[in-house]
Amino acid sequence: MNPEYKQWLAHLKAQIRSAQIKAALKINAELIILYWRLGNEIVQKQNEARWGDKWLHQLSKDSMSEFPDIKGFSHTNLKYIIRWYQFYAPAIGQQAVAQLQTVAATESNTIVQQAVAQSQSQIVQEALAQTTELIPQAAGQIGQQVVGQIPVILTTIPWGHHLQIITKCKKWNEALFYIKETSTHSWSRNVLVHQIESGLYHRKGGAVTNFETTLPKPQSDLAKELLKDPYTFDFLSLGEAYKERDLENALTDHITKFLLELGSGFSFTGRQYHITAGEDDFYIDLLFYHLKLRCFVVIELKTGKFIPEYAGKLNFYLNLIDDTLKHATDQPSIGIIICKERNKVVAEYALRGMDKPIGVSEYQLTEKLPAALKGKLPTIEQIEEELKDINE
Repeated sequence: MNPEYKQWLAHLKAQIRSAQIKAALKINAELIILYWRLGNEIVQKQNEARWGDKWLHQLSKDSMSEFPDIKGFSHTNLKYIIRWYQFYAPAIGQQAVAQLQTVAATESNTIVQQAVAQSQSQIVQEALAQTTELIPQAAGQIGQQVVGQIPVILTTIPWGHHLQIITKCKKWNEALFYIKETSTHSWSRNVLVHQIESGLYHRKGGAVTNFETTLPKPQSDLAKELLKDPYTFDFLSLGEAYKERDLENALTDHITKFLLELGSGFSFTGRQYHITAGEDDFYIDLLFYHLKLRCFVVIELKTGKFIPEYAGKLNFYLNLIDDTLKHATDQPSIGIIICKERNKVVAEYALRGMDKPIGVSEYQLTEKLPAALKGKLPTIEQIEEELKDINE
């Protein structure tokens, strides 16, 4: 095949994929807008009309008869549309609307500008930017006088994702967090569910770090958002007496799930990464490169309680990485200590005065009782009752 033709064909394929993604995003945005308006009108009719209790069933029947190719008019989905609309509308005043409108344009765009993403992700972000220009800007109290208008960010994810969010989140600001993360990272529905069930909203950005004093903005803010506390390694099966090497082996054996827990942008470089200093050999537990932050990330695993000496050792490793691996265009390398237990005050003192950016987080192996054991172990109440009988 002629090289020039091959190059032109690749360019043509990229244009077609871009057009497909943009079309899909615009269709999704229009569908979400329709559902918002539909939810608004149904809620108003529920409050105003006196048509009895079964009119929603009738609306579903009539809509599906008129539009048989559209699946969204089932009675179940209409109830979800109402629930979804009522989840956001009452809580969104002028201040909340302003926050919703600017999330995609500030936080997401800042991340995207610094990212070196895959071509498809770039297409998605460009398409989202074009799509949002078509959507009316909400202002004032949504659901009252501003009928039909919708916060832009709600239109950036599919309806199936919305259903997972409103059924698993109790507060709209938590829901907004997952909408933003889904839009930014193009999460699938399964990944979204995993992130919600693992409590990402409460864990992200919670680690102890010295990033504010060791990194310039906005790098420091982005790096802090990168870390979680605690990390959840519930995909591992380790006994009581496991060692650090066992934990390291288990994480690398499940590297795909480990990368998912770490978050978007991590690229695995190696384990027990060999470096030398003055003819002495040293081995880094885990070494990554972060594609968005444009820097190496050194991770040290500790199965016990954090002690200040760990920070000094990691600082040493970061100096070596910056001198031997860091490219002139790379940002300063970042270190993460992930330990079984951490005293926040001790960690803050240990990081104070350090030249290199370091974060300290905890990890937990499991948060929930395995499904196979549920119902087989006594409850707290049952144990207390048994102890009461013994004492008597």
